[in-house]
Amino acid sequence: MTGTQATAEVFWTAFMHMPAEERRAFLERLIAAPRLREDLLDAAVIEERRGEPTRPLKDVLEGSRPSDARSPR
Repeated sequence: MTGTQATAEVFWTAFMHMPAEERRAFLERLIAAPRLREDLLDAAVIEERRGEPTRPLKDVLEGSRPSDARSPR
């Protein structure tokens, strides 16, 4: 385990052992910070889309769409 992972584990353990009211207050502070809120939203989208197929950046930049019968060109 790296130092970063160990630090994350300590914070995670502390968070999980907080009473619900303290966890809620902590999350409210995280969400109140615009940059952290954006990071949390980005992480949620990444997790949600984790299983989706990928396509090359070149195709994205050129505007080509994945070959999918359901999506009109």
